[in-house]
Amino acid sequence: MQRRRLRWGLAVLATVAMAAGTVAGCTGGGDDTGDGATPAAARSATPSASPSPTGPPPGADITGPLTLLLVGVDTRVSVPDWEPHADAVLLAHVPRGLDRAYLFSLPRDLVVDIPAYPEAGYRGGRTKLTHAMSYGSRAPGRRGKPDTAQGYELLRATVAGYTGLRIDAGAVITFSGFDDLVDALGGVDIRVDQRVTSLHRRPDGRHREPVPGGYAGPQMVYEPGMRHLTGWQALDYARQRYLPGGDYSRQRHHQQLLRAIIGKIHDQGLARQPDRVEQVVAALGETLLYVGGRRIVDLAYALGGLSPQAFTLVGLPGASIGRGRAYRGEELTRAGRGFLTALRAGRTDPYLAEHPALRVTA
Repeated sequence: MQRRRLRWGLAVLATVAMAAGTVAGCTGGGDDTGDGATPAAARSATPSASPSPTGPPPGADITGPLTLLLVGVDTRVSVPDWEPHADAVLLAHVPRGLDRAYLFSLPRDLVVDIPAYPEAGYRGGRTKLTHAMSYGSRAPGRRGKPDTAQGYELLRATVAGYTGLRIDAGAVITFSGFDDLVDALGGVDIRVDQRVTSLHRRPDGRHREPVPGGYAGPQMVYEPGMRHLTGWQALDYARQRYLPGGDYSRQRHHQQLLRAIIGKIHDQGLARQPDRVEQVVAALGETLLYVGGRRIVDLAYALGGLSPQAFTLVGLPGASIGRGRAYRGEELTRAGRGFLTALRAGRTDPYLAEHPALRVTA
Protein backbone atom coordinates (compact mmCIF):
# COMPACT_ATOMS: atom_id res chain seq x y z
CA MET A 1 0.00 0.00 0.00
CA GLN A 2 1.18 3.48 -0.82
CA ARG A 3 2.45 5.59 2.07
CA ARG A 4 3.16 9.29 2.09
CA ARG A 5 3.07 12.28 4.38
CA LEU A 6 0.61 14.93 3.23
CA ARG A 7 0.22 18.46 4.43
CA TRP A 8 -3.20 18.30 2.77
CA GLY A 9 -4.42 16.03 5.55
CA LEU A 10 -4.98 19.05 7.79
CA ALA A 11 -7.84 20.16 5.58
CA VAL A 12 -9.96 17.51 7.19
CA LEU A 13 -8.66 18.27 10.65
CA ALA A 14 -9.90 21.77 9.97
CA THR A 15 -13.24 20.38 8.88
CA VAL A 16 -13.94 17.71 11.48
CA ALA A 17 -11.16 18.35 14.01
CA MET A 18 -9.84 14.89 13.37
CA ALA A 19 -6.98 15.45 10.94
CA ALA A 20 -8.44 12.37 9.36
CA GLY A 21 -8.04 12.94 5.66
CA THR A 22 -10.52 11.77 3.08
CA VAL A 23 -12.63 8.67 2.86
CA ALA A 24 -12.75 5.75 0.48
CA GLY A 25 -16.14 4.22 -0.20
CA CYS A 26 -18.03 6.97 1.64
CA THR A 27 -20.94 7.30 -0.77
CA GLY A 28 -23.22 5.26 1.42
CA GLY A 29 -23.10 1.74 2.78
CA GLY A 30 -24.48 0.23 5.92
CA ASP A 31 -28.07 0.72 7.01
CA ASP A 32 -30.11 3.93 7.02
CA THR A 33 -28.74 4.90 10.40
CA GLY A 34 -25.21 4.96 9.07
CA ASP A 35 -23.68 2.46 11.45
CA GLY A 36 -22.07 -0.91 10.77
CA ALA A 37 -18.75 -2.69 10.37
CA THR A 38 -17.04 -3.38 7.05
CA PRO A 39 -13.40 -3.63 6.00
CA ALA A 40 -11.26 -0.51 6.35
CA ALA A 41 -10.28 1.79 3.51
CA ALA A 42 -6.92 1.63 1.81
CA ARG A 43 -4.33 4.38 1.81
CA SER A 44 -4.93 7.25 -0.57
CA ALA A 45 -3.26 8.01 -3.83
CA THR A 46 -1.90 11.49 -4.48
CA PRO A 47 -4.81 13.96 -4.28
CA SER A 48 -5.74 15.68 -7.51
CA ALA A 49 -6.07 19.39 -8.01
CA SER A 50 -9.05 21.35 -6.73
CA PRO A 51 -12.15 20.76 -8.85
CA SER A 52 -13.36 23.17 -11.48
CA PRO A 53 -16.07 25.57 -10.31
CA THR A 54 -18.39 24.16 -13.00
CA GLY A 55 -20.42 21.00 -12.43
CA PRO A 56 -21.65 19.57 -9.11
CA PRO A 57 -19.99 20.79 -5.90
CA PRO A 58 -17.02 18.74 -4.69
CA GLY A 59 -18.10 15.99 -2.34
CA ALA A 60 -21.77 16.32 -3.29
CA ASP A 61 -21.98 12.51 -3.60
CA ILE A 62 -20.67 11.82 -0.09
CA THR A 63 -23.46 10.67 2.20
CA GLY A 64 -21.71 8.70 4.94
CA PRO A 65 -21.57 7.04 7.35
CA LEU A 66 -17.97 7.93 8.16
CA THR A 67 -15.71 6.94 11.02
CA LEU A 68 -12.44 8.83 11.29
CA LEU A 69 -9.46 7.98 13.50
CA LEU A 70 -7.00 10.53 14.85
CA VAL A 71 -3.85 9.44 16.67
CA GLY A 72 -1.66 11.81 18.61
CA VAL A 73 1.96 10.79 19.18
CA ASP A 74 4.84 12.34 21.05
CA THR A 75 8.07 12.96 19.14
CA ARG A 76 11.14 11.65 20.91
CA VAL A 77 13.32 10.70 18.00
CA SER A 78 16.42 11.69 20.00
CA VAL A 79 15.78 8.84 22.46
CA PRO A 80 17.66 5.65 21.49
CA ASP A 81 15.33 2.94 20.13
CA TRP A 82 12.35 5.35 20.28
CA GLU A 83 9.12 4.00 18.84
CA PRO A 84 5.88 5.94 18.33
CA HIS A 85 3.20 5.22 20.92
CA ALA A 86 -0.45 6.18 20.54
CA ASP A 87 -0.64 8.82 23.25
CA ALA A 88 -4.15 9.91 22.21
CA VAL A 89 -6.70 7.83 20.27
CA LEU A 90 -9.84 9.68 19.17
CA LEU A 91 -12.67 8.74 16.83
CA ALA A 92 -15.31 10.83 15.09
CA HIS A 93 -18.39 9.07 13.79
CA VAL A 94 -20.56 10.97 11.28
CA PRO A 95 -23.88 9.21 10.53
CA ARG A 96 -25.61 9.15 7.17
CA GLY A 97 -26.79 12.64 6.31
CA LEU A 98 -23.58 14.29 7.60
CA ASP A 99 -25.56 16.64 9.85
CA ARG A 100 -24.02 15.64 13.19
CA ALA A 101 -21.01 13.84 14.63
CA TYR A 102 -19.97 11.99 17.78
CA LEU A 103 -16.46 12.47 19.10
CA PHE A 104 -15.03 10.06 21.67
CA SER A 105 -11.70 8.72 22.92
CA LEU A 106 -10.34 5.31 23.79
CA PRO A 107 -7.99 5.10 26.79
CA ARG A 108 -4.37 4.68 25.75
CA ASP A 109 -4.05 1.95 28.42
CA LEU A 110 -7.18 0.09 27.25
CA VAL A 111 -6.44 -3.65 27.30
CA VAL A 112 -7.27 -5.01 23.85
CA ASP A 113 -6.48 -7.86 21.50
CA ILE A 114 -3.85 -6.68 19.02
CA PRO A 115 -3.89 -8.88 15.90
CA ALA A 116 -0.80 -10.45 14.38
CA TYR A 117 1.04 -8.20 11.95
CA PRO A 118 3.61 -10.11 9.87
CA GLU A 119 4.96 -6.93 8.24
CA ALA A 120 6.44 -5.97 11.61
CA GLY A 121 7.12 -9.49 12.82
CA TYR A 122 4.44 -9.15 15.51
CA ARG A 123 2.60 -12.34 16.45
CA GLY A 124 -0.35 -10.72 18.21
CA GLY A 125 -1.28 -10.51 21.85
CA ARG A 126 -3.47 -8.93 24.50
CA THR A 127 -2.02 -5.73 25.94
CA LYS A 128 -2.47 -1.95 26.09
CA LEU A 129 -3.84 -0.14 23.05
CA THR A 130 -0.96 2.35 23.00
CA HIS A 131 1.48 -0.45 22.14
CA ALA A 132 -0.24 -1.31 18.85
CA MET A 133 1.40 1.70 17.21
CA SER A 134 4.88 0.81 18.43
CA TYR A 135 4.60 -2.92 17.67
CA GLY A 136 3.34 -2.19 14.16
CA SER A 137 6.02 0.42 13.46
CA ARG A 138 8.90 -2.02 13.77
CA ALA A 139 10.53 -2.47 10.39
CA PRO A 140 12.59 -5.69 10.22
CA GLY A 141 16.20 -4.92 9.37
CA ARG A 142 15.80 -1.19 10.13
CA ARG A 143 16.35 -0.95 13.86
CA GLY A 144 15.99 2.60 15.11
CA LYS A 145 13.93 3.69 12.09
CA PRO A 146 10.27 3.05 12.98
CA ASP A 147 7.64 3.17 10.25
CA THR A 148 4.82 5.32 11.63
CA ALA A 149 2.49 4.53 8.70
CA GLN A 150 2.92 0.83 9.38
CA GLY A 151 2.28 1.42 13.08
CA TYR A 152 -0.91 3.26 12.28
CA GLU A 153 -2.15 0.34 10.20
CA LEU A 154 -1.86 -2.09 13.12
CA LEU A 155 -3.50 0.44 15.45
CA ARG A 156 -6.34 0.94 12.96
CA ALA A 157 -6.94 -2.79 12.75
CA THR A 158 -6.90 -3.02 16.55
CA VAL A 159 -9.39 -0.17 17.01
CA ALA A 160 -11.67 -1.56 14.29
CA GLY A 161 -11.62 -4.98 15.94
CA TYR A 162 -12.39 -3.59 19.38
CA THR A 163 -15.14 -1.15 18.39
CA GLY A 164 -16.65 -3.10 15.51
CA LEU A 165 -16.60 0.10 13.44
CA ARG A 166 -15.22 0.57 9.94
CA ILE A 167 -12.35 3.06 10.04
CA ASP A 168 -12.75 5.01 6.81
CA ALA A 169 -9.71 7.27 7.13
CA GLY A 170 -7.30 8.60 9.70
CA ALA A 171 -4.15 10.47 10.51
CA VAL A 172 -1.23 10.52 12.90
CA ILE A 173 -0.22 13.97 14.09
CA THR A 174 2.64 14.92 16.40
CA PHE A 175 2.35 17.27 19.34
CA SER A 176 4.22 19.94 17.42
CA GLY A 177 1.71 19.57 14.60
CA PHE A 178 -1.16 20.52 16.89
CA ASP A 179 0.89 23.42 18.22
CA ASP A 180 1.49 24.76 14.71
CA LEU A 181 -2.15 24.25 13.70
CA VAL A 182 -3.57 26.26 16.59
CA ASP A 183 -1.10 29.08 16.02
CA ALA A 184 -1.94 29.13 12.31
CA LEU A 185 -5.57 29.67 13.31
CA GLY A 186 -4.72 32.51 15.67
CA GLY A 187 -5.30 30.51 18.84
CA VAL A 188 -8.49 28.93 20.18
CA ASP A 189 -11.05 29.66 22.87
CA ILE A 190 -11.52 26.87 25.43
CA ARG A 191 -13.56 26.66 28.61
CA VAL A 192 -11.07 25.30 31.13
CA ASP A 193 -13.19 23.02 33.32
CA GLN A 194 -10.75 22.43 36.19
CA ARG A 195 -7.55 23.88 37.53
CA VAL A 196 -4.69 22.34 35.57
CA THR A 197 -1.04 22.68 36.57
CA SER A 198 1.46 21.87 33.83
CA LEU A 199 4.24 19.38 34.36
CA HIS A 200 5.98 20.35 31.15
CA ARG A 201 5.87 24.14 30.66
CA ARG A 202 6.81 27.31 32.48
CA PRO A 203 4.43 30.31 32.45
CA ASP A 204 6.49 31.86 29.63
CA GLY A 205 6.17 28.73 27.49
CA ARG A 206 9.68 27.41 27.97
CA HIS A 207 10.03 23.72 28.76
CA ARG A 208 10.70 22.84 32.40
CA GLU A 209 14.02 21.20 33.11
CA PRO A 210 13.91 17.38 33.43
CA VAL A 211 15.32 16.13 36.73
CA PRO A 212 15.34 12.66 38.32
CA GLY A 213 11.75 11.80 39.06
CA GLY A 214 10.16 14.66 37.15
CA TYR A 215 10.72 18.30 36.20
CA ALA A 216 11.91 21.46 37.94
CA GLY A 217 11.06 25.13 37.68
CA PRO A 218 7.93 27.32 37.81
CA GLN A 219 4.79 25.84 36.32
CA MET A 220 2.15 27.15 33.95
CA VAL A 221 -1.32 27.04 35.56
CA TYR A 222 -4.64 27.04 33.68
CA GLU A 223 -7.45 28.40 35.86
CA PRO A 224 -11.12 27.49 35.27
CA GLY A 225 -13.07 29.74 32.94
CA MET A 226 -13.19 30.77 29.31
CA ARG A 227 -9.60 31.19 28.07
CA HIS A 228 -7.93 32.13 24.79
CA LEU A 229 -4.99 29.77 24.32
CA THR A 230 -2.07 29.91 21.92
CA GLY A 231 -0.72 26.79 20.24
CA TRP A 232 1.66 25.71 22.99
CA GLN A 233 -0.87 26.55 25.70
CA ALA A 234 -3.71 24.60 24.08
CA LEU A 235 -1.52 21.56 23.56
CA ASP A 236 0.00 21.77 27.04
CA TYR A 237 -3.44 22.03 28.66
CA ALA A 238 -4.73 19.02 26.72
CA ARG A 239 -1.66 16.89 27.50
CA GLN A 240 -1.88 16.94 31.28
CA ARG A 241 -3.15 13.75 32.92
CA TYR A 242 -1.83 13.94 36.48
CA LEU A 243 -4.94 15.64 37.78
CA PRO A 244 -8.32 14.62 39.25
CA GLY A 245 -9.82 12.14 36.82
CA GLY A 246 -6.43 11.15 35.43
CA ASP A 247 -6.31 10.08 31.80
CA TYR A 248 -10.12 10.28 31.52
CA SER A 249 -9.92 14.02 32.24
CA ARG A 250 -7.20 14.31 29.63
CA GLN A 251 -9.40 12.54 27.06
CA ARG A 252 -12.13 15.10 27.79
CA HIS A 253 -9.67 17.96 27.28
CA HIS A 254 -8.53 16.45 23.96
CA GLN A 255 -12.12 16.50 22.75
CA GLN A 256 -12.68 20.05 23.95
CA LEU A 257 -9.56 21.19 22.12
CA LEU A 258 -10.68 19.56 18.90
CA ARG A 259 -14.13 21.12 19.11
CA ALA A 260 -12.52 24.50 19.77
CA ILE A 261 -10.49 24.04 16.57
CA ILE A 262 -13.71 23.23 14.73
CA GLY A 263 -15.22 26.45 16.04
CA LYS A 264 -12.32 28.54 14.79
CA ILE A 265 -12.41 26.89 11.38
CA HIS A 266 -16.18 27.27 11.17
CA ASP A 267 -16.04 30.96 12.12
CA GLN A 268 -13.42 31.64 9.46
CA GLY A 269 -15.29 29.67 6.80
CA LEU A 270 -12.11 27.75 6.00
CA ALA A 271 -13.59 24.33 5.28
CA ARG A 272 -14.98 25.30 1.89
CA GLN A 273 -12.07 27.53 0.82
CA PRO A 274 -9.31 25.23 -0.46
CA ASP A 275 -6.83 28.06 -1.03
CA ARG A 276 -7.11 29.21 2.58
CA VAL A 277 -6.87 25.64 3.82
CA GLU A 278 -3.60 25.23 1.95
CA GLN A 279 -2.25 28.32 3.69
CA VAL A 280 -3.14 26.87 7.08
CA VAL A 281 -1.64 23.45 6.41
CA ALA A 282 1.62 24.79 5.00
CA ALA A 283 3.13 24.91 8.49
CA LEU A 284 2.51 21.23 9.25
CA GLY A 285 4.82 19.56 6.76
CA GLU A 286 6.15 16.25 8.10
CA THR A 287 4.27 16.46 11.40
CA LEU A 288 1.21 14.77 9.89
CA LEU A 289 0.77 11.34 8.32
CA TYR A 290 -2.45 11.08 6.33
CA VAL A 291 -4.25 7.84 5.46
CA GLY A 292 -7.38 8.01 3.33
CA GLY A 293 -9.05 7.56 -0.04
CA ARG A 294 -11.21 10.25 -1.67
CA ARG A 295 -9.89 13.72 -2.44
CA ILE A 296 -9.63 15.82 0.69
CA VAL A 297 -11.30 18.80 -0.96
CA ASP A 298 -14.39 16.61 -1.49
CA LEU A 299 -14.68 15.62 2.16
CA ALA A 300 -13.91 19.15 3.31
CA TYR A 301 -16.87 20.40 1.30
CA ALA A 302 -19.15 17.57 2.43
CA LEU A 303 -18.45 18.17 6.12
CA GLY A 304 -17.91 21.91 5.91
CA GLY A 305 -21.39 22.63 7.21
CA LEU A 306 -20.81 20.90 10.55
CA SER A 307 -20.72 23.53 13.28
CA PRO A 308 -19.20 22.96 16.73
CA GLN A 309 -22.73 22.50 18.07
CA ALA A 310 -23.20 19.55 15.70
CA PHE A 311 -20.48 17.63 17.55
CA THR A 312 -21.50 15.61 20.60
CA LEU A 313 -18.55 14.90 22.88
CA VAL A 314 -18.80 11.52 24.59
CA GLY A 315 -16.74 10.33 27.54
CA LEU A 316 -16.49 6.55 27.78
CA PRO A 317 -16.05 5.61 31.45
CA GLY A 318 -13.55 2.97 32.41
CA ALA A 319 -11.76 1.40 35.35
CA SER A 320 -8.34 0.00 36.03
CA ILE A 321 -7.79 -3.74 35.96
CA GLY A 322 -5.08 -5.89 37.47
CA ARG A 323 -4.32 -8.34 40.21
CA GLY A 324 -3.39 -7.01 43.61
CA ARG A 325 -1.13 -4.01 43.11
CA ALA A 326 -0.14 -5.09 39.60
CA TYR A 327 -1.71 -2.61 37.18
CA ARG A 328 -2.54 -4.17 33.79
CA GLY A 329 -4.40 -1.31 32.20
CA GLU A 330 -7.96 -0.05 31.69
CA GLU A 331 -11.27 -1.50 30.60
CA LEU A 332 -14.49 0.29 29.65
CA THR A 333 -17.43 -0.04 31.99
CA ARG A 334 -20.71 -1.60 30.82
CA ALA A 335 -22.00 1.89 29.97
CA GLY A 336 -18.94 2.61 27.86
CA ARG A 337 -19.14 -0.68 25.99
CA GLY A 338 -22.86 -0.15 25.54
CA PHE A 339 -22.22 3.13 23.75
CA LEU A 340 -20.17 1.33 21.09
CA THR A 341 -22.97 -1.21 20.65
CA ALA A 342 -25.53 1.58 20.30
CA LEU A 343 -23.31 3.41 17.79
CA ARG A 344 -23.10 0.33 15.58
CA ALA A 345 -26.86 -0.21 15.83
CA GLY A 346 -27.78 3.40 15.03
CA ARG A 347 -29.24 4.02 18.50
CA THR A 348 -26.72 6.62 19.65
CA ASP A 349 -29.10 9.42 20.61
CA PRO A 350 -31.54 7.18 22.53
CA TYR A 351 -28.60 5.58 24.35
CA LEU A 352 -27.17 8.96 25.36
CA ALA A 353 -30.62 10.01 26.55
CA GLU A 354 -30.63 6.92 28.78
CA HIS A 355 -27.04 7.60 29.91
CA PRO A 356 -26.74 11.43 30.10
CA ALA A 357 -23.55 11.21 32.18
CA LEU A 358 -21.67 10.11 29.04
CA ARG A 359 -22.13 13.52 27.42
CA VAL A 360 -19.13 15.81 27.85
CA THR A 361 -19.88 19.49 28.35
CA ALA A 362 -17.58 21.98 26.67
